Amino acid sequence: MDVYGLVGNPVGHSLSPAMHEAAYDALGVDARYVSFEPDRGDLAAAVAGARALGIEGINVTIPFKEEVLELDGIIPDDSAQQIGAANTLDLSGETVTAHNTDATGARRALIESGVTLQDATVTVVGAGGAGRAITVSLVRAGANVRVVNRTLDRAERLAEEAGERVSAYPLSDVPSLLGDSDVLVNATSVGMETESSPVPAEAVHGELTVFDAVYRPLQTRLLRDAQAAGAKTIDGARMLLYQGAAAFEIWTGHAAPVDEMERTLYDRL
Repeated sequence: MDVYGLVGNPVGHSLSPAMHEAAYDALGVDARYVSFEPDRGDLAAAVAGARALGIEGINVTIPFKEEVLELDGIIPDDSAQQIGAANTLDLSGETVTAHNTDATGARRALIESGVTLQDATVTVVGAGGAGRAITVSLVRAGANVRVVNRTLDRAERLAEEAGERVSAYPLSDVPSLLGDSDVLVNATSVGMETESSPVPAEAVHGELTVFDAVYRPLQTRLLRDAQAAGAKTIDGARMLLYQGAAAFEIWTGHAAPVDEMERTLYDRL
């Protein structure tokens, strides 16, 4: 039996175990997915322990996504290197490879929802870990990205690192930027624990596609405002689903049974 898992702190809320085990069951893969919660500062020991135990692969979540790339012996792929964070490790070979399937998940969530990213104008709110992953994935898909952040210098650093298709703006510019944007992405945690939105409701219009990376609650204030304006909406569970599917495929070599993973995920939200 192969073993895969999740390393983070905390991880008790995670839906990844149920989603991955549904995929194993659907394909008859003899595997299990378990959660590990090392203390902060113990990531190196946790990864070394996983390798010693013969664990084939692990997902990495908060607060370890950036730190994991600093560990000795970790080889990042191009996406993880550019983003500066990884959420998936393949432990099956002689070397440990690191990937960022958050980027893959965000891009696929948009494309599977019918969004054309080539030459699209996308406003991304947030320049943290999720914002970096989403911005890099959008640039690779040919989009022009406007990164908006409460702290402007963080957005400017991301724009400088991500290339000429990315520009940086202060949060106060959101209403004016949305006028000619094709897509709006919320890559912050705003709306996760409060009935709030990172964008004024009156700035959202019916020609937008609005994607909120927050998945709890599934229907955030931003998405409800977007629906009221006639905009197309994409909830954050789509990104969670597709990043999990990408990790599954890296580890197992099988095409992910997305339908079964989706049913399991949404049943628990």
